[in-house]
Amino acid sequence: MITPVILCGGSGTRLWPLSRKSYPKQFSPLIGDESLFQASTKRLSGPQFAAPVVVTADAFRFIAVQQLQDIGINPGAVLIEPAGRDTAPAVLAAAMHLHNSDPDGFMLVAPSDHVIPDDALFLATVEAAMPAAQAGQLVTFGISPDRPETGYGYLELDTAPPDTAAPVALKSFVEKPDAARAAAMLAEGRYLWNAGIFLFSVKAIIEAYTQNAPEMCMAVSKSVDHAQADLGFLRLAPEPWGDAPAISIDYAVMEKAQNLSVVPYKGRWSDLGDWAAVWRETETDGMAQSGQTTAIDCKNTLLRSEIDGQRIVGIGLDDIVAVAMPDAVLISTKDRTQEVKQAVAALKAEDAVQAECFPKDHRPWGWFESLAMGDRFQVKRIVVDAGAALSLQSHHHRSEHWIVVQGTAKVTVNDDVKLVTENESIYIPLGAKHRMENPGKLPMILIEVQTGSYLGEDDIVRYEDIYARD
Repeated sequence: MITPVILCGGSGTRLWPLSRKSYPKQFSPLIGDESLFQASTKRLSGPQFAAPVVVTADAFRFIAVQQLQDIGINPGAVLIEPAGRDTAPAVLAAAMHLHNSDPDGFMLVAPSDHVIPDDALFLATVEAAMPAAQAGQLVTFGISPDRPETGYGYLELDTAPPDTAAPVALKSFVEKPDAARAAAMLAEGRYLWNAGIFLFSVKAIIEAYTQNAPEMCMAVSKSVDHAQADLGFLRLAPEPWGDAPAISIDYAVMEKAQNLSVVPYKGRWSDLGDWAAVWRETETDGMAQSGQTTAIDCKNTLLRSEIDGQRIVGIGLDDIVAVAMPDAVLISTKDRTQEVKQAVAALKAEDAVQAECFPKDHRPWGWFESLAMGDRFQVKRIVVDAGAALSLQSHHHRSEHWIVVQGTAKVTVNDDVKLVTENESIYIPLGAKHRMENPGKLPMILIEVQTGSYLGEDDIVRYEDIYARD
């Protein structure tokens, strides 16, 4: 059995405005109806795989579990990183966790945001890599390049890779090249894109860390040993975790290891590192359109609307990316979409909330979004998942009106508990202890109208919370 280890703690910015720190790209349905995280996890499920281990950040723990539940997958464990330390500590924590239960097992480490359309071919490639992993090799997967890409690192081989998926020796790792070097490497035929996907035994990878990153072993081992169970999650201990170097597994271990093999993958693959990559994966006859869009005399262009009821119209566009969200719009030439990260940095410097915060605020119980805001009032749409409940809380500065528009809400106001059904409303006075629950089997939707002198999300006093939030 192979245990998939899914890394989904990142907060990529190059797909802004759809991907933001509060809700990064792996949880969005960028390609098809499922999120990248869901597609990645489904790809690594089946009789040859154990339940996945998910490594994520505290802010994403409920999102990850909910998305897995939506596709019928129960994780074997969800490890919560106290802080992002890049991939090396995350992989080691998963290995040490697995060593406690299955020291002779194997683990397949995969990012949660890659696109691999041919699941069968990828699984066959993993199967071809297993003999090398069983022999104690650390196996990395390389992608056969089809263009001189400057956004990826490369794997250099001694000779051109074989036509079949067979393990070969690695000569060196190559950093992201400039355009001329990328073209030369493509012409040579000895280079593969570094996919950042790995297969190895639990024992072999821990031994590699012990030899090449002993200081990390000490910190991560203490963090795993002192981890705390919390609502089905495993919280790694924060103090020793902070002593682990923030470094990728490539730099920490792979570039130093002597027992490394590469297995070429011949199918399509993308890490969706920018909007140009999304265009490549979704274009038909040069056009990639999503949502309510109209293109007139456009070519080699991506138009994407994430707003119900708002249409993007492009006229005479060539090599353009246009992405519209409720609170922000990106327009760029396709060849400069790698620079979106710089745009996000500029927004952060201006203290623009759009830099990191997603329009929909996802919570353990569901999500909400602001529909309108003015002086002393705010209108929200709130969606509560089946069986979920908000905390018992009160506010110092605002009162609230709730109007149920779908489903039934079980509402507590001080000592009064009642059911509020569709087309009914209830008033929550300032200072009243209150709670909203969804006792039904389908999502419940209500409109909340807040009025008061201060409407910030930090005006909440929690008394009880089933999600153990402060």
